[in-house]
Amino acid sequence: MIWVNQILQGVLLGGYYAMLACGLSLMFGVMRIINLAHGSLAVVAAYLVWVVANRLHFSPFLGLALVLPCMALAGWLLQRLVFERSLGAGELVPLLSTFGLAVVLDNSMFQTFGADSRSLAPNIGDLAWNSWGVTSQIYVGQLPLLTFVVAVALLGGLHLFLLRTPMGRSVRATTEDPDTAELVGIDTRKVYGFAAAASLVAVGFAGTFLAMRAAFDPYAGPAQLIFAFEAIVIGGTGSLWGTLVGGVVLGVAQNLGAQVSPQGFLVAGHAAFLAVLALRFFAGGRGLRSLLRIPRRPAA
Repeated sequence: MIWVNQILQGVLLGGYYAMLACGLSLMFGVMRIINLAHGSLAVVAAYLVWVVANRLHFSPFLGLALVLPCMALAGWLLQRLVFERSLGAGELVPLLSTFGLAVVLDNSMFQTFGADSRSLAPNIGDLAWNSWGVTSQIYVGQLPLLTFVVAVALLGGLHLFLLRTPMGRSVRATTEDPDTAELVGIDTRKVYGFAAAASLVAVGFAGTFLAMRAAFDPYAGPAQLIFAFEAIVIGGTGSLWGTLVGGVVLGVAQNLGAQVSPQGFLVAGHAAFLAVLALRFFAGGRGLRSLLRIPRRPAA
């Protein structure tokens, strides 16, 4: 029963990882950019919601509603000011640009908020720790379950948007071939701006749930980036539902590893990632270079 409980908790934890990886997967799928500032942007969202909740005395959920439009605007501005300028400059420039952005964000948060850890757990009361008992040894936490449900709703909503709306069809066409999309009248610059805005909205959700489920500090971003990247690679690059599968696999591996050893939480997760990466490398027929390569795109 203990192992069953650990697997269940890992599945629920995978919901958070899927939420975290969703925006990174979307940006890579549309613009072929690996945003190395992704984790830092999630921490920025966590701090914004924390400020609204603690200094304006609003509910964190109301704070999330106020922060999401700000994150969408920030994504659009980043596309116009950073990503757009680096898209046509080669494969290395977007990585260097987003790495530099992450450094600026991390140190700016440290300068503003200091090194102390923060959390939104005190602001959500019993939700932070309450659970439902299934059996005497199996429990379902209310916050982990809420996180998983929101992650599925976010992925499902984005999937339906891309499938059923004109903008969604434009995004899918641009993802397949931006040059041909331009020839049939699609404004790829607008599509890229939408993708960046939607990516940061997903980051806003992830940052808020990060703040509610754990403590965070200005330098928590790189660890979140690693978890998101591992979930994407495990589930398959460019696949929204694959991020959910990858997140669940990562979460289950971490929880089972923690059951074996206190240090096994991170070790088991990284081992699962490396095992899937090796499987793709040796059995997938694509090789490591094609798995991680960022195809060159012309400037929008």
